[in-house]
Amino acid sequence: MNWTQASLCGGIATQARVSTEIGRRGIALLEQGVPVGVAIRALLEGDPDREIRQVHGADPHGVFCHTGADCVPWCGHYEGDDFSAAGNMLAGSRVVEGMVEAYRRAREKKRELSERLILTLEAGQAGGGDKRGKQSATLLVASREPRGYHNLRVDDHADPVAELRRIYDLVVQHSLKIEREYGPEGLWLFSRVKY
Repeated sequence: MNWTQASLCGGIATQARVSTEIGRRGIALLEQGVPVGVAIRALLEGDPDREIRQVHGADPHGVFCHTGADCVPWCGHYEGDDFSAAGNMLAGSRVVEGMVEAYRRAREKKRELSERLILTLEAGQAGGGDKRGKQSATLLVASREPRGYHNLRVDDHADPVAELRRIYDLVVQHSLKIEREYGPEGLWLFSRVKY
């Protein structure tokens, strides 16, 4: 489960034993200016399930990762300078290692964040992915310049990462068409979050 907020330039993900409360309370602390590491550490201190939980996040202050000692193997994380990668029930460490390498390579090529994340998911799947098989894939990017391809999900699919890529490419092409026809303001109106 992921929580993010464009105005914060940060986000929190809870995995393994998911805690929606940690996600919500973590974002509330970030909104008050508490650094992500301080916020997550404080929330985990009072968490009786912390050893079966994964929580990681990033904000302008840095990155923080926690993988509980009793998460289902293979489990682990990588804490980068401005990103993190984590997983549990994975085919092995090569999944996270491949994700980190793909993210760094895409960042060096100055790919847009959503494209970097898709490439990272593809690398994780190529490295073996979830040892239980394939089922779903999600992309969520909070941006001051939202695009339709920043929030996509595929549920209950035989090849979800490939399907996410297919949908992503379609929405990117559609967004380019809208921008050509209606200009940047038209694209903004089409892409903004509607309540």
